[in-house]
Amino acid sequence: MSKPFDMELFLAGILTGSHTTRQRHLRQAKAIQAAITNRWHRENPWTWQQKHLAWFLNYHVKQCADSMRYYYLLTVRLLTLRVGKK
Repeated sequence: MSKPFDMELFLAGILTGSHTTRQRHLRQAKAIQAAITNRWHRENPWTWQQKHLAWFLNYHVKQCADSMRYYYLLTVRLLTLRVGKK
């Protein structure tokens, strides 16, 4: 049995800012991970493609307020920065 992917450890080296900001990014990254895992069965961010993150931003966060979509976009940018993909 494999261990579940630890998003907190994955983002630990790249998260900056206040405690509240770091917690928000972690919470949103876990929500992104859960949505992509449910849709495509890809739990690990190293296996995600641009289409997975674009789907999340275009369809999963579509009904959210503009400010919430902006915060999710910031979290997606952190994830792509961590993975090294543009």
